[in-house]
Amino acid sequence: MKKVIASFLFILLCYFSFSSFSSYENEKYTKTTELQDVNNGKKLYEKSCIMCHKASGEGYGTSFPPLAKSDFLNADTDRAIRIVIYGIQEPIVVNGKKYENFMIPHKDFSDQDVADVLTYVYSNWGNNKTKVTAEMVKKQRTKK
Repeated sequence: MKKVIASFLFILLCYFSFSSFSSYENEKYTKTTELQDVNNGKKLYEKSCIMCHKASGEGYGTSFPPLAKSDFLNADTDRAIRIVIYGIQEPIVVNGKKYENFMIPHKDFSDQDVADVLTYVYSNWGNNKTKVTAEMVKKQRTKK
């Protein structure tokens, strides 16, 4: 009888151990698939942003602000999302320097595209590594 109970407990222990492991693997997979596509972000940056902000994210003089180590960018992710979607036509101050040029809107970017390009920018040039999601972008599309 003791062997039957011990065997039963052993089987239960194995079952719960493997089901927990399986759950962990599923959670790990889900988290991995939720990460943004930085390669797509880089392609979008090279296609749509590089002309004004340079390959290094340094910007151009007093015309186009830097994205590299940008206090303005790193201070407010929601604002950065809205600027990519709607553009900006008002003066801004980045790293203590005033910029009075405009940025064109990218309304043609999908939520995922905006998330990817901003995640790419935040992941480079000394920025704060923010991971922007399509859900975050979707929330900002209703605001202006």
